[in-house]
Amino acid sequence: MQTLTEHIMKLAPPGGLFNETVIANLFPNSSTGAKTLLVHRASQAGEIQRLRPGLFVLAPPYRKTEPHPFVLAASLHAPSHVSLESALAWRGLIPEAVYHVSSVTVERSREFTTPLGVFSFLRVPALSPRAGVETLEVARNTWAFIATPLRAIADLLYLNKNISWRQDGLSYLTESLRIEKEDLDALRFDVLDEILESLRSRRVCAYLKGLKGAVSHAG
Repeated sequence: MQTLTEHIMKLAPPGGLFNETVIANLFPNSSTGAKTLLVHRASQAGEIQRLRPGLFVLAPPYRKTEPHPFVLAASLHAPSHVSLESALAWRGLIPEAVYHVSSVTVERSREFTTPLGVFSFLRVPALSPRAGVETLEVARNTWAFIATPLRAIADLLYLNKNISWRQDGLSYLTESLRIEKEDLDALRFDVLDEILESLRSRRVCAYLKGLKGAVSHAG
């Protein structure tokens, strides 16, 4: 077993995830070249996997726990929060998503194809990026930023610029996304104002207000 792998296994990071800072702390007296060689040897031995430059994970036989995909998403690209179909599927509002985690960021859009799946990050400009976002426990002692259903819908609306309340109404949610009507009736609108203030999109604003009116009227 390679030296780097031994040290990381003793450290036992959650999900086996570690980065260059961890390596630097484990080998403070080693040169940059020496640390690069340690990573190369462990990688060649199949003991660690590279997820992106500077971010690694122990290979399956060497990690004690599996990295949660939502936590991995946050490690790949920050600031970001899990949203769109991934957030809606996690909350049980739409059918389970494929092996792909969709997140939203105020930075540029990115996509990472890793040994642990595909992770996409789509840009949604926001004055308050965490508006309508919750910090939730996704596994024991493991937390992630996840959009509320209303924020996930708002993010989807922002990105799908051809969708409007006047043209599409509830059909976008019930037919295109396959959200059940009773789940829409249970939506929380307590975060509506902060989401609208953050996204500043007239089209999204009109759609969400129309949605609230339709749900309230149905109730």
